[in-house]
Amino acid sequence: MEERSQACLEKYLESLPPEDAKRYTSFCADCFCSDEYNANLCADLILRGEKRATCSMDYWYTHAGEALPEVGSLQVVTNWDGEPRCIIEITSVSKCRYNEVTADFAEEEGEGDKTLAWWKKAHWDAFSLECKEVGIQPDEGMMLVLERFKVVFPEPR
Repeated sequence: MEERSQACLEKYLESLPPEDAKRYTSFCADCFCSDEYNANLCADLILRGEKRATCSMDYWYTHAGEALPEVGSLQVVTNWDGEPRCIIEITSVSKCRYNEVTADFAEEEGEGDKTLAWWKKAHWDAFSLECKEVGIQPDEGMMLVLERFKVVFPEPR
Protein backbone atom coordinates (compact mmCIF):
# COMPACT_ATOMS: atom_id res chain seq x y z
CA MET A 1 0.00 0.00 0.00
CA GLU A 2 1.30 3.45 -0.91
CA GLU A 3 2.56 5.55 2.02
CA ARG A 4 -0.24 8.17 1.96
CA SER A 5 -2.92 5.49 1.94
CA GLN A 6 -1.18 3.57 4.73
CA ALA A 7 -1.08 6.74 6.86
CA CYS A 8 -4.79 7.35 6.24
CA LEU A 9 -5.64 3.77 7.19
CA GLU A 10 -3.52 3.94 10.35
CA LYS A 11 -5.19 7.21 11.36
CA TYR A 12 -8.59 5.57 11.05
CA LEU A 13 -7.62 2.40 12.91
CA GLU A 14 -5.98 4.41 15.71
CA SER A 15 -9.22 6.39 16.13
CA LEU A 16 -11.09 3.19 17.01
CA PRO A 17 -11.23 1.36 20.31
CA PRO A 18 -8.59 -1.42 20.10
CA GLU A 19 -11.22 -4.20 20.11
CA ASP A 20 -12.95 -2.60 17.09
CA ALA A 21 -9.70 -2.05 15.18
CA LYS A 22 -8.73 -5.72 15.66
CA ARG A 23 -11.77 -6.94 13.72
CA TYR A 24 -10.34 -5.48 10.50
CA THR A 25 -7.91 -7.84 8.81
CA SER A 26 -8.25 -7.11 5.10
CA PHE A 27 -7.07 -3.82 3.59
CA CYS A 28 -6.40 -2.32 0.19
CA ALA A 29 -6.05 1.07 -1.46
CA ASP A 30 -7.17 1.97 -4.95
CA CYS A 31 -9.14 4.34 -7.09
CA PHE A 32 -12.39 3.42 -8.79
CA CYS A 33 -12.48 3.19 -12.61
CA SER A 34 -9.67 3.07 -15.14
CA ASP A 35 -9.47 6.72 -16.18
CA GLU A 36 -8.72 9.96 -14.36
CA TYR A 37 -12.06 11.70 -14.86
CA ASN A 38 -14.17 8.80 -13.59
CA ALA A 39 -11.77 7.88 -10.78
CA ASN A 40 -11.98 11.41 -9.39
CA LEU A 41 -15.75 11.59 -9.98
CA CYS A 42 -16.37 8.31 -8.17
CA ALA A 43 -14.31 9.41 -5.17
CA ASP A 44 -16.42 12.59 -4.98
CA LEU A 45 -19.67 10.63 -5.33
CA ILE A 46 -18.61 8.32 -2.51
CA LEU A 47 -17.76 11.25 -0.25
CA ARG A 48 -21.16 12.84 -0.99
CA GLY A 49 -22.93 9.59 -0.10
CA GLU A 50 -24.30 9.15 -3.61
CA LYS A 51 -22.16 6.13 -4.56
CA ARG A 52 -22.67 3.21 -2.19
CA ALA A 53 -21.98 0.29 -4.51
CA THR A 54 -19.74 -0.95 -7.29
CA CYS A 55 -19.36 -4.01 -9.46
CA SER A 56 -16.80 -5.88 -11.49
CA MET A 57 -16.66 -8.84 -13.82
CA ASP A 58 -16.46 -12.17 -12.02
CA TYR A 59 -13.83 -13.14 -14.62
CA TRP A 60 -11.18 -11.27 -12.62
CA TYR A 61 -11.78 -13.53 -9.60
CA THR A 62 -12.39 -16.85 -11.37
CA HIS A 63 -9.76 -16.61 -14.13
CA ALA A 64 -7.26 -13.85 -13.33
CA GLY A 65 -6.39 -14.68 -9.73
CA GLU A 66 -7.78 -11.61 -7.99
CA ALA A 67 -9.10 -12.17 -4.47
CA LEU A 68 -12.87 -11.97 -4.17
CA PRO A 69 -13.95 -8.97 -2.07
CA GLU A 70 -14.99 -9.82 1.48
CA VAL A 71 -17.53 -8.26 3.81
CA GLY A 72 -15.68 -6.23 6.44
CA SER A 73 -12.71 -5.39 4.23
CA LEU A 74 -11.50 -1.80 4.25
CA GLN A 75 -10.48 0.12 1.15
CA VAL A 76 -8.72 3.46 1.11
CA VAL A 77 -10.40 5.18 -1.83
CA THR A 78 -7.95 7.39 -3.68
CA ASN A 79 -8.27 9.84 -6.50
CA TRP A 80 -6.44 9.18 -9.77
CA ASP A 81 -3.23 10.66 -8.35
CA GLY A 82 -3.23 8.29 -5.36
CA GLU A 83 -4.39 10.87 -2.82
CA PRO A 84 -6.57 9.23 -0.14
CA ARG A 85 -10.11 10.61 -0.13
CA CYS A 86 -11.89 8.29 2.31
CA ILE A 87 -12.08 4.75 3.64
CA ILE A 88 -14.96 2.43 2.86
CA GLU A 89 -16.01 -0.83 4.48
CA ILE A 90 -17.56 -3.52 2.29
CA THR A 91 -20.98 -4.40 3.70
CA SER A 92 -22.15 -7.00 1.17
CA VAL A 93 -20.79 -9.04 -1.71
CA SER A 94 -23.02 -10.94 -4.11
CA LYS A 95 -23.01 -12.25 -7.66
CA CYS A 96 -25.51 -11.68 -10.41
CA ARG A 97 -25.64 -11.68 -14.16
CA TYR A 98 -25.31 -8.43 -16.09
CA ASN A 99 -28.87 -8.75 -17.39
CA GLU A 100 -30.23 -9.29 -13.84
CA VAL A 101 -28.84 -6.11 -12.25
CA THR A 102 -31.71 -4.18 -10.65
CA ALA A 103 -32.71 -0.55 -10.79
CA ASP A 104 -32.03 -0.37 -7.04
CA PHE A 105 -28.43 -1.46 -7.54
CA ALA A 106 -27.97 1.00 -10.41
CA GLU A 107 -29.19 3.78 -8.11
CA GLU A 108 -26.81 2.67 -5.35
CA GLU A 109 -23.90 2.86 -7.81
CA GLY A 110 -24.72 6.58 -7.90
CA GLU A 111 -23.31 7.35 -11.33
CA GLY A 112 -24.86 9.16 -14.29
CA ASP A 113 -28.59 9.75 -13.90
CA LYS A 114 -28.77 6.72 -11.55
CA THR A 115 -31.17 4.82 -13.84
CA LEU A 116 -30.82 1.20 -14.88
CA ALA A 117 -30.72 2.25 -18.55
CA TRP A 118 -27.75 4.56 -17.90
CA TRP A 119 -26.04 1.91 -15.78
CA LYS A 120 -26.45 -0.76 -18.49
CA LYS A 121 -25.02 1.44 -21.25
CA ALA A 122 -22.05 2.70 -19.21
CA HIS A 123 -21.18 -0.72 -17.82
CA TRP A 124 -21.65 -2.51 -21.13
CA ASP A 125 -19.13 -0.11 -22.65
CA ALA A 126 -16.67 -0.57 -19.77
CA PHE A 127 -17.02 -4.36 -19.58
CA SER A 128 -16.72 -4.65 -23.38
CA LEU A 129 -13.32 -2.93 -23.19
CA GLU A 130 -12.21 -5.23 -20.38
CA CYS A 131 -13.38 -8.29 -22.31
CA LYS A 132 -11.48 -7.15 -25.40
CA GLU A 133 -8.29 -6.77 -23.32
CA VAL A 134 -8.45 -10.43 -22.24
CA GLY A 135 -9.81 -11.85 -25.49
CA ILE A 136 -13.31 -12.84 -24.43
CA GLN A 137 -16.72 -11.82 -25.73
CA PRO A 138 -19.04 -9.80 -23.49
CA ASP A 139 -22.56 -11.14 -23.18
CA GLU A 140 -25.73 -10.19 -21.33
CA GLY A 141 -25.38 -13.25 -19.10
CA MET A 142 -21.84 -12.52 -17.90
CA MET A 143 -21.48 -12.91 -14.17
CA LEU A 144 -20.70 -9.84 -12.07
CA VAL A 145 -19.58 -9.35 -8.49
CA LEU A 146 -21.67 -6.68 -6.78
CA GLU A 147 -20.28 -4.86 -3.75
CA ARG A 148 -22.07 -2.52 -1.39
CA PHE A 149 -20.14 -0.37 1.04
CA LYS A 150 -20.30 2.46 3.54
CA VAL A 151 -17.91 5.31 4.26
CA VAL A 152 -16.24 4.85 7.65
CA PHE A 153 -13.59 7.58 7.47
CA PRO A 154 -13.81 10.48 7.49
CA GLU A 155 -17.14 10.30 9.27
CA PRO A 156 -20.02 10.81 6.83
CA ARG A 157 -21.48 14.29 7.09
